[in-house]
Amino acid sequence: MQDAAHVPMKSVGPVRLAGPEVEAEVRVPLATYESPLWPSVARGARVTSAAGGIRAVVLDERMARSVLLEAPDAAGAAAAVTGLAARRDEIAAAAQRGSRFAKFLGVHTQVCGSLLFVRVEISTGDAAGHNMVTRAAQQVLDWMTAEFPALRPVSVSGNYCTDKKASAVNGILGRGRSVVADVTVSGDLCRTLLRAEPAAIADLNVKKNLVGSILAGGVRSANAHYANMLLAFYLATGQDPANLVEGSQGMTSAEARGDALYFAVSLPNLVVGTVGAPKDLAFVQDNLRALGCLEPRAPGANARRLAVIAAATVLCGELSLLAALANPGELVRVHERMERGR
Repeated sequence: MQDAAHVPMKSVGPVRLAGPEVEAEVRVPLATYESPLWPSVARGARVTSAAGGIRAVVLDERMARSVLLEAPDAAGAAAAVTGLAARRDEIAAAAQRGSRFAKFLGVHTQVCGSLLFVRVEISTGDAAGHNMVTRAAQQVLDWMTAEFPALRPVSVSGNYCTDKKASAVNGILGRGRSVVADVTVSGDLCRTLLRAEPAAIADLNVKKNLVGSILAGGVRSANAHYANMLLAFYLATGQDPANLVEGSQGMTSAEARGDALYFAVSLPNLVVGTVGAPKDLAFVQDNLRALGCLEPRAPGANARRLAVIAAATVLCGELSLLAALANPGELVRVHERMERGR
């Protein structure tokens, strides 16, 4: 047992990753007060390892900050949008100035009345990129006010980013690392290790995660408890825990395919990195090194590996919980036994 800023921490697993991004077996550090999380994720790791491992792909990588400006009127804001479209190279030069790792990817604009929102997107290497993208956005804001004198700067952050808030825009345009992890578990493994039928887990996912989330008004999110695994993973690996808000917005897929279960988690907003504060803390360094995320690789490769491991960890915990819920009474029995006996 270790201590991550006074939060109990254990490593669980091994979690088996079967490519295409990462092929490895890793023990995953999780810092949490919810003691049943460790054996739950461990059960998911056992099942998915026996099934041949979790496959994971990184679909996209970008960090965003939206600057906010005000024009005299809507026509002035629209004219600025047209002007920006023709000057991409100049915007890129402004965004990348003074950074070795910031690579400009593009901008997205929204006009509301006389307000102009410009979402600046960059890749950030192995950093999560909060500070890097804010500096890039400030430089773009300064360039815009110099090149378009009719525009008045309002804020370097206009909430069209969107940082640490639930929104639809991040899932649509991307912010952080977008990862999908999946696995196919045989019926025998489901019945032996999860004590549930593949069809029962798939049916529960539709009725609970999908229909239940729609009724609740979920925003681009239909899952059982991504937040549990992500917070524990973030605390153990030195991530900003407030990014849990958008990070836990994701979709669980479950489908009975014959006598097997296809199971996947889609996480479009994983804001994680392997460099930058507080990655220099001793226990964070130990955990990142154990995960193989401090190796000499091309910029961005360690952060992609970390994002893949995070998604695989989420899959393990999500699968285990849905199986417990599909087995009437199991969740309550386990929680009462573990919490009362702690």
